[in-house]
Amino acid sequence: MEDMKPYLLASEIFDFDNELVKEKALEITQSSNSISKKASDLFYWVRNEIKYNMKTYLPYDKRNFIASETLKRKHGFCVSKSVLLSTLARAVDIPARIHLVDLINHKISQKVIDFMETDVMFFHGYSELFLNEKWVKLTPSFDPNTAIKAGFIPMVEFDGEHDAVFPKFDNDGNKYGEYVLDRGVHSNLPLDEIDVVFEKQYPKYAILKQMLQKRKKKAN
Repeated sequence: MEDMKPYLLASEIFDFDNELVKEKALEITQSSNSISKKASDLFYWVRNEIKYNMKTYLPYDKRNFIASETLKRKHGFCVSKSVLLSTLARAVDIPARIHLVDLINHKISQKVIDFMETDVMFFHGYSELFLNEKWVKLTPSFDPNTAIKAGFIPMVEFDGEHDAVFPKFDNDGNKYGEYVLDRGVHSNLPLDEIDVVFEKQYPKYAILKQMLQKRKKKAN
């Protein structure tokens, strides 16, 4: 049987040993009467209460990924929201990890594609929780306001048992989520690897990082 210990540990990023995170996990699940209900309540809280903000997906700054920081900010992106969900799950003894993939969201705007200079979202992330003797995939990325405004419909819904990720097609039969490369499951976050790929694939990110590094060097 797979060793679950790595998926129940606190770390700098999955910091459920932080009092704020622990208290929020217990608060959300206080009336949950089963593991599946706990998972469902955590999923919907993170999906709905943490606003989606892709502009904070900046891997050169570790603070953007730390669960307690996302909880305090009340906004995050796919990976930081999934890290928060997995961290809250660990806080109530549900083994949890992060799954990283490259994604094409066929419903994103041309403006976003032009900004990224590609239609591929490298290192999209979703949670995996171990429920009823199996790993279940959960994507809490888009809060209701973001989903409705941007047309990311149908929203991802979770029944407490089955995978809840972006569907291949929307309600009208148009392409929606296309997973193009699996980058594996992780008990912790490979930030250095993400940063290298972002520098290579996103020209604007590489320029921004260089500018900030120069500014920091001058300040020191």
